[in-house]
Amino acid sequence: MKCREIIEILNRLAPESMACDWDNPGLLVGRRDKEVKRVLVAVDADDAVVEEALRLGADMLLTHHPLIFSPLKKINDDDFIGRRILKLIQGDISYYAMHTNFDAAPGCMAELAAERLQLGETEVLEPMGETEEKVPYGIGAFGMLPREMTVREAAEHVKRAFGLPCVTVYGGDKTGQKIQKAAVCPGAGGGTLKQALACGAQVYITGDISHHTGIDAAAEGLIVIDAGHFGVEQIFMDFIKEFLEREIPGLEAVKSAQGLPNCVI
Repeated sequence: MKCREIIEILNRLAPESMACDWDNPGLLVGRRDKEVKRVLVAVDADDAVVEEALRLGADMLLTHHPLIFSPLKKINDDDFIGRRILKLIQGDISYYAMHTNFDAAPGCMAELAAERLQLGETEVLEPMGETEEKVPYGIGAFGMLPREMTVREAAEHVKRAFGLPCVTVYGGDKTGQKIQKAAVCPGAGGGTLKQALACGAQVYITGDISHHTGIDAAAEGLIVIDAGHFGVEQIFMDFIKEFLEREIPGLEAVKSAQGLPNCVI
């Protein structure tokens, strides 16, 4: 199947038009007419993933985070972005990214994270619009945990849901406080912290929360569980691999072997 045909199928799942204005999803490197038999699916197009794509003989690399955000004036081997682009071009690998369009689209990142956490009565945390079928879409979700939990129990629940060795918690468990209403924003969630407070969430599950943002949220009475940016968004890989293999019989989709970029040891 041609790269452009795969992109058409992916756009039916998560249209590029649903992405935030500042984002840069889409075909970033390579040929639309490339014949694709093997796709490598990853969260980031870092050095290890690009080398993995070359080693596997992938025809297409599909990531969640775009390698290119800002306009490039030069593509050479003077910096890491240029070196990765050159390797992809030399390997004739078409590179496509699905970022905030996948975050926002119905049935994608936010809903997948909510399902992992077994949230009930879910709604969109930061609405961005509606589909033609009047289905709301946007960033994050909020709803009810399957039962009341202490902060420690909620942290363990998050670790089990995403297969993580550790999380960072802002807001104490000194009183044995029970919580149940939760908001989740996969990736960096500092931008939707106000929405988490506004929806009445007792706990906010996200990643990349800074120290000051975390303690400020705790001062507002909101417990924050920082599961790491990759920690939550790694669910992208399993979902897209299964989606591609289901929608395109005969296509080989490979989940990247690259794991957590950092962890406590």
